[in-house]
Amino acid sequence: MYGKTWFAETRPNTIEVEVIPRQGSKPYCSGCGKRRAGYDRLPERSFEFIPFWGFAVFFLYARRRVDCPTCGVVAEILPFWGFAVFFLYARRRVDCPTCGVVAEILPWACGKHHLTTAYMQFLATWARKLSWLEVSRSFHTSWDQVYRSVEWIVRWGLEHRVLGPIKAFGVDEIAYSRGHKYLTLAYQIEAGMVRLLWVGKERTVKTFEGFFTMLGPETCAGIEFVCSDMWRPYIRVIRERCSQAVHILDRFHIVAKMNDALDEVRAEEARELVRNGREPVLKKSRWCLLKRSENLTTPQKGRLKELLRYNLKSVRAYLLKEDFQQFWEYASPTWAGKFLDAWCTTALRSRIEPMKKMARMCRRHRPLILNWFKAKGQISNGIVEGLNTKAKLTIRKSYGFRSPEILEMALYHALGKLPEPKLTHEFY
Repeated sequence: MYGKTWFAETRPNTIEVEVIPRQGSKPYCSGCGKRRAGYDRLPERSFEFIPFWGFAVFFLYARRRVDCPTCGVVAEILPFWGFAVFFLYARRRVDCPTCGVVAEILPWACGKHHLTTAYMQFLATWARKLSWLEVSRSFHTSWDQVYRSVEWIVRWGLEHRVLGPIKAFGVDEIAYSRGHKYLTLAYQIEAGMVRLLWVGKERTVKTFEGFFTMLGPETCAGIEFVCSDMWRPYIRVIRERCSQAVHILDRFHIVAKMNDALDEVRAEEARELVRNGREPVLKKSRWCLLKRSENLTTPQKGRLKELLRYNLKSVRAYLLKEDFQQFWEYASPTWAGKFLDAWCTTALRSRIEPMKKMARMCRRHRPLILNWFKAKGQISNGIVEGLNTKAKLTIRKSYGFRSPEILEMALYHALGKLPEPKLTHEFY
């Protein structure tokens, strides 16, 4: 219950509230959670609460230690060892102030945190919307306190979340720092449930295998669809650890690879025209060739119409790219496969090396590409790319993080849809 309340003399703009236990009430043991007899009191501590009208609020409470026969009292250590001798001795129980007596449970605080659970949840809620530095400035606390709040809410959520069943997930990686430093991210991408499942350090086979270890064999057995890019270690690990799932090489990555090939042809041919002293007809034509026809502006449509009159490698590559768009309109995997084979043959005869490379890649991954039709286009890695954008925004919003561990907490907090403890008040 609340006791006296006053304005602090040592801390400006601060209200201090005395908290005292109800008369005759027994404390709860923090080990077993049962009511036990009180032993003595620890030194008074302050617990920061949610600011009130611009004033910082602190609870002051001297925590009671509990004399618990189950977890709070231990037997003394006997000073005999190393011999095959039996001593008959009635061991005494020791009331140890260091280990043998535990403190009571506080309903407003957790462990050794100096913030109340309500204030930590309040800060964590705002940390989803603003950068952590901005939250600390707005509520007159430190960056570390905001991080501790997010860490507490994330750890609680990870302990209480329900993973399965999972029917579809996608995997990708993001660079979080210079020097090819990556995090591997796995997302659940089902209808009605899109969330971050797991964060792994680095982009290695061992890292990705840790994701399946975390899921467990039962959850892995229930997975029906997997989306990934064409990185070979992803393909191999998915084949070994999740063989029953339909592995989809998504439309997003294939179209992106096609655009990269076209842009490579355009850039090389533009440089060649300049070297040969010819008219730079490909100048400012990049987006005319890369954009979808329905997204072109009126000036870009006119510019594209002019380019199509020239017999250039870039134009032939553009026509191959546009022809490939028909592939996604098929409903049958069989007919889609026939179209893919015909397109690959045409591309290999085009004498345009980047497009030939693209055709060889499509032939190599033909079964996985056709799996897109088995999923009827319902499972898409475009969702993963959208979540990756949010993950990068989380990094950018805070201008980076000190370590990958802190970044991992931030990503779980922003994208994990983790459960949160129920409190008396909710914060929006």
